[in-house]
Amino acid sequence: MPDRLFSQLLVADDDPSTREFLRGALTSMGFVVTLAEDGAQALTLARARRFDAMLLDCRMPSSGAVDVLVALRADPAAASCDAVAMATSAEMPAALRQTLRETGFAGVIEKPCRIASLASALGATLGVPGDAPLLDDKEALLATGDAATMRALRSLFRDELVQLSPELDSLADDPASLVERMHRLRSACGFCGATRLAAQAKALQDYLMETRWVSPAALGRFRSELDLTLAALA
Repeated sequence: MPDRLFSQLLVADDDPSTREFLRGALTSMGFVVTLAEDGAQALTLARARRFDAMLLDCRMPSSGAVDVLVALRADPAAASCDAVAMATSAEMPAALRQTLRETGFAGVIEKPCRIASLASALGATLGVPGDAPLLDDKEALLATGDAATMRALRSLFRDELVQLSPELDSLADDPASLVERMHRLRSACGFCGATRLAAQAKALQDYLMETRWVSPAALGRFRSELDLTLAALA
């Protein structure tokens, strides 16, 4: 998963106060932020530079979020043609949400936004910080009491993850059920010391509660973390 110290974000918004808020909030999370004042500038930057994610305002001079993303996805030579895209807007009616989803946005962030919402949206799609261990034996021993119990619970946990993996696609069609599944999984992660998977599950859970849809980027990121945890448990 991307290292937060090197994750490059493009933020495009025509409101100076919003741009500066987003710059400050995202920089505090460890991202490197580039600002654009309108859709044309955002498109020029995204064609020339590779960004891990883009936060694009729906209403900007020259072109809004949808116009920018459609142009990028149609240009395979653009450096950020396949970058994760989030849409931002002060108003997010159902029809606009559907348009954004069909265009390929990974989610929406309503303004004024909370820093926690930004963190969960980007964590769900780009990955949580990767400095935590896949399996923390110390935390697992504190939770279980002894090594034998820890090993037994981790064996059951591995069976649970093996079962969950093929169920993810069907769960994606029912965001409410996936939220509940992530809640239960986090409890099991705590007993087994699966700290990174627990963090990714929480990011996905919060993201689903905020956006009410499951994007391929978010589901793929969680599946990747699940596979890494399975490998560590083997």
